Amino acid sequence: MEDESVTKCPECSSRNLIKDWGRGEVSCGDCGLVVAENVVDPGAEWTVRSDSRGGVERTGPPSSVLFHDKGLSTDIEWGNKDYAGKQITAMNRSQLYRMRKWQRRARVSSSFERNMSSALSEITRLSSQMGLSKPVQEEAAIIYRRALENDLIRGRSIEALVAASLYLANQKLRSARSLDDFEKASKVKRKALTRAHKILKVKLRIRVDPARPEEYVDRYVNLLGLRPAIIPEANTLIRVARERELTHGKSPTGVAAAAIYIIARQMGQLRTRREIADISGVTEVTIRNRYKELCSALGIELE
Repeated sequence: MEDESVTKCPECSSRNLIKDWGRGEVSCGDCGLVVAENVVDPGAEWTVRSDSRGGVERTGPPSSVLFHDKGLSTDIEWGNKDYAGKQITAMNRSQLYRMRKWQRRARVSSSFERNMSSALSEITRLSSQMGLSKPVQEEAAIIYRRALENDLIRGRSIEALVAASLYLANQKLRSARSLDDFEKASKVKRKALTRAHKILKVKLRIRVDPARPEEYVDRYVNLLGLRPAIIPEANTLIRVARERELTHGKSPTGVAAAAIYIIARQMGQLRTRREIADISGVTEVTIRNRYKELCSALGIELE
């Protein structure tokens, strides 16, 4: 072991000591004498990452609200190998199986944790189906956890509260998903979804600004396979319409769909009202009424 009092080489009296923590040695930089060996590194313990990003880190994965225990509990790996990579004998496999079973039971021991575990699984499933980002999932998990802590889940289905939490998170983070999208993906009836959404907003005092048509333009243009050049033109049209108070009291999805329909026709990328209605969840009649109102008020002529 290294002697902390040694500050120079006993052979040549040089103070140019080199510490090689990888090999656990302290050697003289002038004469090459190994002054100490089997040195313990007092610094931080670094772990080599095995994923595609590479590099090293000091800790495991960070805590996450997408786990009912925030990812802080331990887990027994399913591979039947020991720390050296050798196969575990058949005699010990049954014991290891029982350890895994009781470890899973210990992680989810209370009704709160069981409810959170089921809800987070549903949040992950529904988010994956709708293509929602991880920040939206995390925000929805925070909202649901607050609702569970305030005893708002009693008498209501987990599916309805999960869909309502995701819809609220979608509104806060502007991920351009309408109520129709959540109703279609979650299989929860619209009435139950809107009721749960209202309860969460009121009881948890969550304030959400009304959606704006511009939030839906990027997504609709992408789903329709139109050129990106349509996006700024459609946003400009919506901005002018808002300045003239043509969007007040109108559904933002309907205004966005009508703007895209007008600009697409002007730029020679024709899409029928039926195609736009299918991806936006707005009826063809609504699109027709909105685009006629915009054309009439803004003096736009379509061929």
